[in-house]
Amino acid sequence: MAAKSSFGRQDAGAAGGGGGAGGGGGGGGGTDTSRVSSVSSQFSDAPQPSPSSHSSTPSWCEEPAQSNMDISTGHMILAYMEDHLKNKDRLLREWEALCSYQADPSSVSTAQNESNIKKNRNPEFVPYDHARVKLKSEINPSRTDYINASTIIEHDPRMPAYIATQGPLTHTIADFWQMVWESGCTVIVMMTALVEDGEKQCERYWPDEGSSLYHIYEVNLVSEHIWCNDFLVRSFYLKNVQTQETRTLTQFHFLSWPAQGIPTSTRPLLDFRRKVNKCYRGRSCPIIVHCSDGTGRTGTYILIDMVLNRMAKGVKEIDIAATLEHIRDQRPGMVRTKDQFEFALTAVAEEVNAILKALPQ
Repeated sequence: MAAKSSFGRQDAGAAGGGGGAGGGGGGGGGTDTSRVSSVSSQFSDAPQPSPSSHSSTPSWCEEPAQSNMDISTGHMILAYMEDHLKNKDRLLREWEALCSYQADPSSVSTAQNESNIKKNRNPEFVPYDHARVKLKSEINPSRTDYINASTIIEHDPRMPAYIATQGPLTHTIADFWQMVWESGCTVIVMMTALVEDGEKQCERYWPDEGSSLYHIYEVNLVSEHIWCNDFLVRSFYLKNVQTQETRTLTQFHFLSWPAQGIPTSTRPLLDFRRKVNKCYRGRSCPIIVHCSDGTGRTGTYILIDMVLNRMAKGVKEIDIAATLEHIRDQRPGMVRTKDQFEFALTAVAEEVNAILKALPQ
């Protein structure tokens, strides 16, 4: 895997992009300039729509978490974003350069093994051999170590920050819960509905109520809280019936990503991310992120979160395009459309803008 510890390139400047990240292309809807334009309008101080009357909280807007963000880097990110919003040709050139990027190594032979093909939702989007999650085969019901899931490392190879995976199929739900257990995961981020436009995107891998047994993992739904129209939160009690060990974990389910295209606003996703990170704070296990095939929306969420986390730690050199290359070195197809990439850029800039406003002047 190509090392990109600094995530920066001298020709791109501290804030921005220019070139390389691979695998882009299909899925997630075509270019929708009206959507993208509406997203960019968020940088104004104009009044925003009030939260839904169905929300169970007074407001879905939570303040940004405390940050050690370098102020000059924040302003450079905003300037970079403003330039890209005004200069669509530059954004297109950058995206085309990203699409030409090729990860190395890029073998996917395990995923394409005849015994594993049926475990892939989409044969086009499978994990690289060097970054795939390996299950304990002696515990697995099919005696295999394969699952369509990739570890995503931010900087420490010993501690993956994320696991990017497809939405479970009927016959891979037990594999999914084995991965949850063996990774020590306490937070799951779900970026898809179970069904979109009449097509199954993900199997329900949790019980409607009470508990269900998936091989040796008993999953008990403790609570389901509809936070607002944009997302809900489920709490689970997970038990390994062989060892009698138990754990609790939380699933954050984002509901407002349309079947085609991108959301019209970044704010619901940014607030969703704040809730996720508030729950995750202080932990070192990977966050499991999935959509349907584990690439487009999954990659977009991870890109936004990784960049903002690096900025919050005070990293002064941030290159969003290089960060996407780094993510795509670990799983193919992450962030599949130019609209998704632009949405990620806009979300980063929106959050940076909010953080800068919250800092003491």
